[in-house]
Amino acid sequence: MTGDLSGEAFRTHVRDWLAANVPPGFLADQPGYATPTLAQCLDWEAAMHRAGLAGITWPQAYGGHGRSLREHLIANQEIGRLALPESVGSIGKELAGPIILAIGTEDQKQRYLPAIIEMREMWCQGFSEPEAGSDLAGLRTRAVRDGDGWRITGQKIWTSGAAKAKRCLLLARTGPLEDRHKGLALFAVPMDAPGIRVRTIRQMNDKDSFAEVFFDEVPVGPEDALGAPDEGWNAAIRVLGIERATNRMYRAWRFENELRHLIAACKQDPALAPLLRDGFYRQRLADTQVDIEMVKGHVEPTVEALLAGQAIGAQGSLMKLHWSEAHQRFAALAMEMLAMASPDASPAVLGAQKRFKEIYLQSRAETIYAGTTEIQLGIIADRVLQLPRGK
Repeated sequence: MTGDLSGEAFRTHVRDWLAANVPPGFLADQPGYATPTLAQCLDWEAAMHRAGLAGITWPQAYGGHGRSLREHLIANQEIGRLALPESVGSIGKELAGPIILAIGTEDQKQRYLPAIIEMREMWCQGFSEPEAGSDLAGLRTRAVRDGDGWRITGQKIWTSGAAKAKRCLLLARTGPLEDRHKGLALFAVPMDAPGIRVRTIRQMNDKDSFAEVFFDEVPVGPEDALGAPDEGWNAAIRVLGIERATNRMYRAWRFENELRHLIAACKQDPALAPLLRDGFYRQRLADTQVDIEMVKGHVEPTVEALLAGQAIGAQGSLMKLHWSEAHQRFAALAMEMLAMASPDASPAVLGAQKRFKEIYLQSRAETIYAGTTEIQLGIIADRVLQLPRGK
């Protein structure tokens, strides 16, 4: 793909490539959908990268395509329109990659970034801890100097994909606990290093993508320290700002795909079709569309602000808070409506019930990961509205 396509030409390229290359059975709103395997997801994401639909803004020197953030948004809009599986490489591509680009050495960029974007290495994120939760300043995992390198001891929890990851983007404390924001450092820890133990956590949707990770005097070489030891807090905040404001830009358009799927399923069932004419449900479906437009209204100005060189910072919490709360409401609405389907519901309706059950269960975590709703409200109050603290 040439690099001189206009915005609309690039959109056409993305749309046409997706139409021609999405594997059979990959779309959750279509007949014949089958949950893809990890290997299939890795192959698919690698193919998207080769087609120029991943690593869009990364420099070509590190495996990216050197295009603009606006084109990244266009690709995400087109990807979001389809009921594709969630990325299995999002931690690497959307969290570790941007922070390595920002504070990594040239050697680290050359070592890590192509492997991430080509789907040769999966990453996990070691931030949350049992006694700290969303309060990253209270984390206790320690990194102690050992010659030129470090020894890391502690525990992380809710670490997505840890059992399959090759690297962990780890935040650890190099100073005393009382320092809170000071004395924190980021590391790219190899998951096969001695002293690491991963224990998966079975979730209510019967998946085990979360894990506890235990670190017992884990050796980490100086080449795997990201930035200076006192840069960890600022780097972590930058990571979370990226996660809350710009990651998975397709969310609004995927949300819209889910709404279309719910309405289409209801139209096909004689017991559900009347709900679409019922004032109570019409209002709630309309409210969902408004929520979707509000999510879009967060994403598009964010892209323009970033293109203008503006920092997003705490504004990212607005996007994360609204999307997670709104998506939970919609998932509950979909479950409520689909529960009223005919006893002899069609395969299309049964497929929708299966999809929305998964969405509903997953949505319960959406107000927790990347910072809980309570944390987002505190950030908005303190840093966006600059409200006085209560006594």
